[in-house]
Amino acid sequence: MAEGAAEAPAESGGGGDSGAGAPERGVAPIKPQYLTTKEQFHEFLEAKGQEKPSQEIEAGDRSGNDLAEPEAKRIRLEDGQPGEAAEPGERPQVQKRARGQNKGRPHMKPTHYDKNRLCPSLVQESAAKCFFGDRCRFLHDVGLYLETKPSDLGPRCVLFETFGRCPYGVTCRFGGAHLGPEGQNLVQEERVQAPLVRNGLDKALQQQLRKRKVRFERAEQALRQLSKGHVPGPSPEAAVPEVSGAKGAPLQDSGDAQQALPEPGAGALASSSVRTCGPLTDEDVVRLRPCEKRRLDISGKLYLAPLTTCGNLPFRRICKRFGADVTCGEMAVCTNLLQGQTSEWALLRRHPCEDVFGVQLEGAFPDTMTKCAELLNRTIEVDFVDINVGCPIDLVYKKGGGCALMNRAAKFQQIVRGMNQVLDVPLTVKIRTGVQERVNLAHRLLPELRDWGAALVTLHGRSREQRYTKLADWEYIAQCVTAASPMPLFGNGDILSYEDANRAMQTGVAGVMVARGALLKPWLFTEIKEQRHWDISSSERLAILQDFTHYGLEHWGSDTQGVEKTRRFLLEWLSFLCRYVPVGLLERLPQRINERPPYYVGRDYLETLMASQRAADWIRISEMLLGPVPPDFVFLPKHKANAYK
Repeated sequence: MAEGAAEAPAESGGGGDSGAGAPERGVAPIKPQYLTTKEQFHEFLEAKGQEKPSQEIEAGDRSGNDLAEPEAKRIRLEDGQPGEAAEPGERPQVQKRARGQNKGRPHMKPTHYDKNRLCPSLVQESAAKCFFGDRCRFLHDVGLYLETKPSDLGPRCVLFETFGRCPYGVTCRFGGAHLGPEGQNLVQEERVQAPLVRNGLDKALQQQLRKRKVRFERAEQALRQLSKGHVPGPSPEAAVPEVSGAKGAPLQDSGDAQQALPEPGAGALASSSVRTCGPLTDEDVVRLRPCEKRRLDISGKLYLAPLTTCGNLPFRRICKRFGADVTCGEMAVCTNLLQGQTSEWALLRRHPCEDVFGVQLEGAFPDTMTKCAELLNRTIEVDFVDINVGCPIDLVYKKGGGCALMNRAAKFQQIVRGMNQVLDVPLTVKIRTGVQERVNLAHRLLPELRDWGAALVTLHGRSREQRYTKLADWEYIAQCVTAASPMPLFGNGDILSYEDANRAMQTGVAGVMVARGALLKPWLFTEIKEQRHWDISSSERLAILQDFTHYGLEHWGSDTQGVEKTRRFLLEWLSFLCRYVPVGLLERLPQRINERPPYYVGRDYLETLMASQRAADWIRISEMLLGPVPPDFVFLPKHKANAYK
């Protein structure tokens, strides 16, 4: 997965004279007049940013400087005490260290979300009374809530301007733009429109999934055929599965009986954003044969990789604006989807601008993956479904998923064949070169994947053990193109400029997938299509971040919780953006993805601030866009490589 890619920059960046001699290996070649030392770099930022010095110092302490050890634990370590102090007269007991039990670690979820929270029935201005009545733990006094509500973060509400109505009402942190004198929520009738995001989770379906009352007839039939050693294929009985429930309500509760997933035309789910009308046709009730499946023709197009954490919907909208042709949702765990987890289903959401969109599934077993594929095939709108066979993290690998499937050929085959049988859209696979660094497996798997029914394969030119310590092996990818033919093969790894993309296409791949390069500079897609280097200014980069915050407020909400969630995802992205070196500062073009930037002073203060590797400075940038952080705000980057001090 590309999100864990960033290597931590060296603490001792290039000195003032380091650019005069031979460039240091692994360090971006920056013109000597811009180079500086770590101490001078931070002194410059502190001297220029004295608007709120006390708050920024506190933010630095909480967010980047000393997060390696929480305050309580740091005191114990400085005193040389292994645990709590012993009572007078008692012998101190040596406590055995409990691994993974860091109780002093600050909580990620701020506690102020639940204090003086307004009841949802009042936020949504529902005509019905609160369902919980006197037992409700939320406030029902709007006046009292407004007295304790924090001040607004800005005069404009993105949701009100975009959709004509803000669904968060008085809880909106930009409420001054749409609240009347008595706290009523104003509406622009001429601009009111429903949110355009698709692939939401229907409440009725979620209830059925949680109660395990959904039948997966096509998946179970394919699994039975696979268990007997037969290649799954359509049968007359499977052409029109039995559907329980009336049309328009296929998943209504009927005791303990499990409900079958509806076929197209036999009653669409309520979450479907496209409703059809008119008589049924053969296409509505007859299964497509494999040769009649929709084709996935994306050869030569720019493919934005599925990026865990950072590849969210607002970020994908940014990349689409700069020229990405194909987008894919973040990796979703199939078992969590089958359990109806709201947070996991949120990863499947699709914006209308994503014209070619797919979702990526992760799983280790044929039954869960095949059932999940059937579920998604009937409930969401996608152009393809991708199987994650490239995730290197231990949490996934040790359970048999991700890269581990490359060594589990039997299970891998059953997963691909089973999912391909139940899907009406093309099935793609993303793999690595192998598990061990010098033991390549991809060239042997590609012909089998072609025979199993994969429509396209993306190959990341690194092994699991290698992670991101070395460059991607594009020579091996070129060999795999021949092994995969005529199935299209996309290449992935180390694309950070249009020169890198051109060299990749010379290997014979059908297209390139961009991952970390999009995180460092999302305008990379424009550079590739226009075949040029874009010396983008700091103000233009700040405008991109401003658009991201607007998209984030639309996606996660404009109340306190939505604002802080937008801020956290912005900070995660900033932990990658700081590695970008402006074109005008480089001695040699292009910047390479394995070159870390030394400490340098940019052409203006904002450019220098964006180059900072401290979380405190990332928070300062977020405050320019989303207002001041709450008093108890803590930011711990998910990726250890980005946890700069």
